[in-house]
Amino acid sequence: MTEGLVILVVIFVLAMFVGFEVITKVPPTLHTPLMSGSNAISGITIIGSMLVAGIGATRLATVLGTAAVALAMINVVGGYAVTDRMLQMFKRRPEEGER
Repeated sequence: MTEGLVILVVIFVLAMFVGFEVITKVPPTLHTPLMSGSNAISGITIIGSMLVAGIGATRLATVLGTAAVALAMINVVGGYAVTDRMLQMFKRRPEEGER
């Protein structure tokens, strides 16, 4: 049991380091397309966490599943807000005489 937990913790820590390295190397021009991709991944996270919270195998699973749903929803809503704001920057503004 403890051996499996250690392996999972090592994988998690390595994933954090790899994720940090990948994210810091992204140029600003690719931020918006990658944000849209991460929103899709967060959508999958929401579905998985709703399943975990809904099954309710243990109280801990329900609490962690509910927290995961909340955090993933914040990520999705924030990502869409940022993406929308970035796309607004590319729209043409009407001239003074137009409307």
